[in-house]
Amino acid sequence: MADMVDITLDDRGRLTLPKALRERYGDRYFVVELHDGIKLVPVADDPLEALREEFADVEGTAAELREAGRETALDEAGR
Repeated sequence: MADMVDITLDDRGRLTLPKALRERYGDRYFVVELHDGIKLVPVADDPLEALREEFADVEGTAAELREAGRETALDEAGR
C-alpha cells in the first residue's frame, strides 16, 4: 500500500511536496483530474529516453505490435 502524506496549500495556492518525494520523483508533474480527485504524474527529465527504457524489452515493429493488438482484440471480441 502507498504511503499517504497530508499536504496543505499555502495562502497563494501552492503546495510543497516533501523532500523525499521530490528526490524520488523529480520536480515536474502533470496534474490529472480524475472523477474523484487529482493525481500527480511525474514528468521525466527526458521523456523520450524514459519511453526507450520502459519499452527496451519489447520486440517487433510498431506495425507488428499494432497487428498483434488488433488480432488479440478481435479474438477477445469473439470475431
